[in-house]
Amino acid sequence: MKLYIGNIPFEAREEELRELFTPFGAIGTATVIVDPRKGRSRGFGFVEFLDPLHGKAAITGMNGQEVGGRKLVVNEARSRDSGSSGYRGNRGASGGDRDREGGRPRY
Repeated sequence: MKLYIGNIPFEAREEELRELFTPFGAIGTATVIVDPRKGRSRGFGFVEFLDPLHGKAAITGMNGQEVGGRKLVVNEARSRDSGSSGYRGNRGASGGDRDREGGRPRY
């Protein structure tokens, strides 16, 4: 089970994220998303538990907990394509490059 961890301190690194969540069970991966231009955390990351029950326990135990002066947001991660139409879907017929035939947007 993959969890989204939001509002983490900007100084946080993957090792620290792993240490925070290891008490809930075996972790496959712990990732802090880093801004490549700034070289620091973007304030969120992901933790993947090998057992979904451990992931659920981590949500219950860590959501709202203060870490480094910030209250964590912990929930089950959603895939990028669920719930958002994304850039391509938003262009629709409102503009952008178009095929010469049919007038459909060209991506």
